[in-house]
Amino acid sequence: MKLRLGRQIQSATMIGVILFGLLHLAACSPTGALLSAGAGVANANQTEKGLRSTATDLRIHAEINHYLFQKDFDLFGAVSIAVEQGRVLLTGSVATPKHRITATRLSWQAEGVREVLNEIQIKNNVGITDKARDVLINRRLQSQLLLDKNIRSINFSTDAVNAVVYLFGIARDQAELDRVINHARNIQYVSRVVNYVTIANR
Repeated sequence: MKLRLGRQIQSATMIGVILFGLLHLAACSPTGALLSAGAGVANANQTEKGLRSTATDLRIHAEINHYLFQKDFDLFGAVSIAVEQGRVLLTGSVATPKHRITATRLSWQAEGVREVLNEIQIKNNVGITDKARDVLINRRLQSQLLLDKNIRSINFSTDAVNAVVYLFGIARDQAELDRVINHARNIQYVSRVVNYVTIANR
């Protein structure tokens, strides 16, 4: 009886983590299109990577979130994840270098991961004002990408940590990528732009 209850709790936890992961992924998307697994599949054909790759990335994202949640709830809440064609980008800020290493190690445990890019920063007296500034930067960038008719915003994930903007995703060509980078650079308070966007069919 206890064993069955334990398995039920574990299953419920996994489902909750997956749903949270999908919602978290939606928050990183400028269009908010991936509000659920169904929405993710419905919009997959609009992306450069296609349906199968999108489904795989969603599974990897949920699996990494599950590992982080099991290991340390604070770490789970501190780390942001973006996945593109098996490439994982980790951003956020953590208390110690050990947490940074742990996040990388857990990410590699997810099936299908081809590369882990760790841009997690170590906390350096980050205050509420700094966090609010990062949220403002990211929202402004996402809005600009969404409104730019020459950019397919669904193909890009963005994050801002300590005024550093991280770009991730797939651009249709170099011109589109240049527009995304320029939008990021021209936002007030941005100190640096780190680009991990790849170009389709290259």
